[in-house]
Amino acid sequence: MTLKGKSAVVTGSTSGIGLAIACALAEAGANVIVNGLGSEADNAEAIRKVAAHGTRVAFDGADMLRHNQIAEMIAKGERDLGSVDIVVNNAGIQHVSPIEAFPIEKWDAIIAINLSSSFHTIRAALPGMKKRNWGRIINVCSAHSLVASPFKSAYVAAKHGLAGMTKAVALEVAETGITVNAVSPGFVWTPLVEKQIPDLAKSQGISEEAAKKQVLASQPTGRFVSVEEVGALAAFLAGEGARSITGANYSIDGGWVAR
Repeated sequence: MTLKGKSAVVTGSTSGIGLAIACALAEAGANVIVNGLGSEADNAEAIRKVAAHGTRVAFDGADMLRHNQIAEMIAKGERDLGSVDIVVNNAGIQHVSPIEAFPIEKWDAIIAINLSSSFHTIRAALPGMKKRNWGRIINVCSAHSLVASPFKSAYVAAKHGLAGMTKAVALEVAETGITVNAVSPGFVWTPLVEKQIPDLAKSQGISEEAAKKQVLASQPTGRFVSVEEVGALAAFLAGEGARSITGANYSIDGGWVAR
């Protein structure tokens, strides 16, 4: 598989799943715009890791709450890299709370970043993709795009919405050489999850190993999904071998939603 000559924008790609996807696309030959709101040091390290694969890498700090900044990021890709052929909508945030106590500002931010930002990237990128008769849109959803958990109303609503938008846009562009798919990970071993394990163990008075097992209770495999596995799946969907796959939602969750 090669993506040589293609260019990608990956939102929320300075760490975790987004960074792994950016690296996988670069390894396959794509130029990449890395995006995030981290520190300068974190951004520089992400750029270094992606650039290590030998393709062109740029950074854009677009805030996923700002539709004008999202449009400018896509325009930058078209201008500086020559095209935006692949869009990976990965940026996301989470907040856990009973719905009657759920802060309104948290609800608004989760819907804006986890759902509406994908609308804005797709809306901005599609005209260029249509001109070239080729494009790949990959929406990073979650097992929560298919099933629900309590106290995550905003996240579940956003991810279900993103899965639905994936299908709708796939049908709109089915005859244009553009595919639109979703990737839905379960629990993935990311720096964020790694940091949460000691806190969970301390709050419940259990060992960190017991805390890991508690988190993984939903996944029959009993192990975390790796970021590299998610990256490999996204890179496959971006390639020519996946040209007939569109409107699909790929679970990569250790069997979570098979229950």
